[in-house]
Amino acid sequence: MLLHLRRSVVASLIFLALCGLAYGYAGTGVSRALFGYQAGGSLTADGSTLIGQTWSGPRWFQGRPDGTVVTTGPGGVVVSGTNQPGPRSRALEQAVAKQASLLKRQGIVPTTDLVTTSGSLVDPDISPADAYAQVDAVAAARGLPVATLRRLVASQVHPRELGFLGADYIDVLDLNAALNALH
Repeated sequence: MLLHLRRSVVASLIFLALCGLAYGYAGTGVSRALFGYQAGGSLTADGSTLIGQTWSGPRWFQGRPDGTVVTTGPGGVVVSGTNQPGPRSRALEQAVAKQASLLKRQGIVPTTDLVTTSGSLVDPDISPADAYAQVDAVAAARGLPVATLRRLVASQVHPRELGFLGADYIDVLDLNAALNALH
């Protein structure tokens, strides 16, 4: 019986080392070697291009509103919330109206995506239509020609994946980094 127990423990330790440690480290090593930027969180000097940032307009192009955000205190970890209101929610209606009013005061024509959160609550992308809706306000706030900002937005459009999957999009962090480089 002790022989069977010892064999079981040894087999468990071997498979723990192989499947639990070696496989995980090998996957991480391969991903870092082949896709270092993505494996590292797609970080730039201003944040990650995978997580939506909060930009105050109209000096910056704005993304979709963030959902509920929970922090662990000042300077702490930021975690996206999971509190998605339903389509008939009074809170959702009030949040959309408040965001639309804010955008109108900034001189931006509200689009659906600029006043509603995404499914993940931290979507870093907007559609080209959402960016073009903000061009006039950003141009006026920064004293830049509208045509220059239209060209900037056009240069930041990422096409559909493989030409047919999804929709064209613009990463707001990249767009604002390009906007900042204009000065």
